[in-house]
Amino acid sequence: MNIYNRQIVLDTETTGINSNGKVYLNHRIIEIGAIEIINRRITKNFFHVYLNPNRLIDKEAYKIHGISDKFLLDKPTFSDIYKNFIQYIKNSQLIIHNSKFDLSFLNYELKLLNKNIPEILNYCTVLDTLKLSRKIFPGKKNSLEALCKRYKINYHRKLHSAILDAKLLAKVYLLMTSHQKSFFSINNSNDLISNDNISSISHQKNIILYATQEENYMHLKYLKNMKKNGNCLWMKNLNK
Repeated sequence: MNIYNRQIVLDTETTGINSNGKVYLNHRIIEIGAIEIINRRITKNFFHVYLNPNRLIDKEAYKIHGISDKFLLDKPTFSDIYKNFIQYIKNSQLIIHNSKFDLSFLNYELKLLNKNIPEILNYCTVLDTLKLSRKIFPGKKNSLEALCKRYKINYHRKLHSAILDAKLLAKVYLLMTSHQKSFFSINNSNDLISNDNISSISHQKNIILYATQEENYMHLKYLKNMKKNGNCLWMKNLNK
């Protein structure tokens, strides 16, 4: 499958956070939530797991996600699930809001395994929706909550949740990158956004896209071909 046809919207929760998105004080991942998108359609193939970090959760982090040390005691460790996780994201494009944060934690977890496992970018590409949203809405607040409100997506949560945030981000991403394609386009990848063409995106509402001269010619050619095989109502309307 083409890498741009399969995308994975991903989010994590951790034992602690900081301001610059880098792992510090040996903090660990405690939840991974991921939603699959194929050809711009959300599927039911999701990845969700809570993890035992083998360390205590910071009080400030607990206030954000509400995941307790006690709740995680009987959960698997990252070493128990990493193979399934890598298999799930392999050959896809990861969609992450503030990817620097999540990738640093994921790569740190892989490093702790001491198995010379390559970093995440060796398995897939990454699109950062925070950077994308800043291109589309410069100078505005672009948190996930702000984007949900902007796109009128129901946002009912008091605490962060990796799987819930991944679901919300999947909806935001599809709305943020939706645009009408050429009537006769057969290249699905044209409807996807890559890091290389983020700067070319503009966000506008109620846009009317008219057919190009080439598209009109192709349409007329198609109708004439239909007329050869019988009556064509559209050709009659064109001749009026």
